[in-house]
Amino acid sequence: MPRLWNETIESHRREVRDAILDATAALVTERGLLSVTMSQIAEKTGIGRATLYKYFPDVETLLFAWHERQITAHLGYLVEARDRAWAADQRLEAVLEAFALITHESHGHRDTELAALLHRGEHVVRAQQQLTEFISDLLTEGARHGEIRDDIASDELARYCLHALTAAAGLPSLAAVQRLVQVTLDGLRLGR
Repeated sequence: MPRLWNETIESHRREVRDAILDATAALVTERGLLSVTMSQIAEKTGIGRATLYKYFPDVETLLFAWHERQITAHLGYLVEARDRAWAADQRLEAVLEAFALITHESHGHRDTELAALLHRGEHVVRAQQQLTEFISDLLTEGARHGEIRDDIASDELARYCLHALTAAAGLPSLAAVQRLVQVTLDGLRLGR
């Protein structure tokens, strides 16, 4: 097959897959996790059930794929935040702030039943490891520049940051999130 034809087919498949994931997320939000069926997803997406089953075998697999797409987008957002800053301490602050904002914004959409299902997936373990390494690298860079403490291993400090900033989920305002980020950064910086 010509290359253009292959690219068109792949593009179509990605579009259909994204439409399926979006429809599933909307239905789960509307009806709840246990009320969504493959027939409803096919109908909302505008495709036949047979086509839907070519992409996903069941609702649970669909939800994991949707969640993995969300996590990938969040990690991409953190990379963009890092890349917009120049200095090591600014990159770290940008990433921690972006992570805290994602956590804060996600809290309002969290269905505990859905969260319990989705957070047991292997993709979450991989993403947590990737996120810890990403922040650890920023901390190592900051320590090399004399801006971040180096008396504690950077992977331990990364876990400290992630754990501390998950508190953003329960904060009432963006100002409170900003204060949490600053307190977390204060714990990382060398005494001046």
